[in-house]
Amino acid sequence: MSGRLFGYARVSTTDQHLDRQIEALRNYGVAERDIITDKFSGKDFNRQGYLTLKEHILRSGDILVIKELDRLGRDYEQIKIEWQELQKMGVDIVIIDMPILNTAEKSDLEKSLIANIVFELLAYTAEKERQKIKARQAEGIKLALAKGIHFGRKKTEIPENFYAECNRWLEGEQTAIATMHKLGMKKTTFYKIVNEQMPEIVRRC
Repeated sequence: MSGRLFGYARVSTTDQHLDRQIEALRNYGVAERDIITDKFSGKDFNRQGYLTLKEHILRSGDILVIKELDRLGRDYEQIKIEWQELQKMGVDIVIIDMPILNTAEKSDLEKSLIANIVFELLAYTAEKERQKIKARQAEGIKLALAKGIHFGRKKTEIPENFYAECNRWLEGEQTAIATMHKLGMKKTTFYKIVNEQMPEIVRRC
């Protein structure tokens, strides 16, 4: 190896643990001082640890070791672009749980062919999974609707004495607060329904 080994580990939230990934990186031979971590979403690459690693630490000839591909990111198209940028920098990549992607000691042609095939396959698999999830969601909604289950906020029921009490309020016989109290309504709910029902309230005055 002409360069140094660096490791990268990531979890999505601050309450998740990096121990399992760090142990795997150490077992591979990465010194703990050379392991960079992030506790941030993998939706893009705007992460402090990763950007520091890529822009200020990695050099041509170095090897970047990651336990699992999804620790690098979640979007396979973005990962593919990032992968190509690292390759242009002269950085080799090792994915411990997916050895077929390892670029160390491979020719440029092998690196390109393997990466393209694997990423196309992963992107296809991810898209099929998204389609399956959408189909399951659609089936679930259809079944729920057939059973009479309704989605969204439950419509606020209007009390039987609503119009009568509102008329007293509009006629000045009682305050708005007294009206809300009699109807058992909170301020926001009361004014929301008043606004919606004003034509009917006026008609009944």
